[in-house]
Formats: sequence, structure tokens, C-alpha cells
Amino acid sequence: MLFAAHSGLRFLVLVGALFVVLYAAVGFFGKREYSSAMARLAAVFTGLMHLQLLTGFIVLFTRPFYTAIIGHLFTMLLAAAVAQFTTSVVKRRPQEAKSYGPHLVGGLLALVFMVAGILAIGRGVLESTM
Repeated sequence: MLFAAHSGLRFLVLVGALFVVLYAAVGFFGKREYSSAMARLAAVFTGLMHLQLLTGFIVLFTRPFYTAIIGHLFTMLLAAAVAQFTTSVVKRRPQEAKSYGPHLVGGLLALVFMVAGILAIGRGVLESTM
């Protein structure tokens, strides 16, 4: 059951990453003033990433281990670290120094690491595991 939750949550995390990237791209290329909605969206995405990581660790210890999991584990850890780092760095900046650029780059990097992690275990990004 937890495997199904981990697998299903993947879609929500991917959608969250896409929202972060799209919102940041519109703000960055439209040269808009930084909004608190971007900060909230990034925080939700980071929280979803952490939840996915937690369920992944539980699944790791409750299901049979195979070597492809190692690549999956490290790329997903990188994705979560990038998401957390981006959110933390922008949060610490003064309001006038905040911008959409770090969210755009961090969101894209996290998305690339997530896709690589999913592919590392031999599944398609949008492929159902049920």
C-alpha cells in the first residue's frame, strides 16, 4: 500500500515542479516583481518533495532491494536538496533582492533529477506502476 502511495505521489510532485517552473518563468521573463505566491508555491513543492522522500525511505526498507534503487535514491536526494536549497536561499534574501531566477533554475534542476531518478529504476515518467 505504501508503495502505491509513493508511486502515486510522484505525479503530484511532478505537477508541483511544473507549476514552480512555469510560475517562475512567467515572473522571470515578464520581469515581474517577486510575489509571495511564488514563495508559497515553492514551499508546497519542497514539502511534497520531502513527503515523497519520506515515503521512499519507508518503501526502501519494506520491499526487496535491487541495484537500480541506488541510482534512484541518489538522484531523488539531489532533487530534494536542490528544491530545499533554492527555497531556503530565496527565503533568506531581503524582499528587494528576491527574484524568480533561482526558482526557475532550481525547479528545472529538481525536475531533471526527478525524471532521471524515475528512469533509473526502469519506469517511464508517466507510466503507472499499478
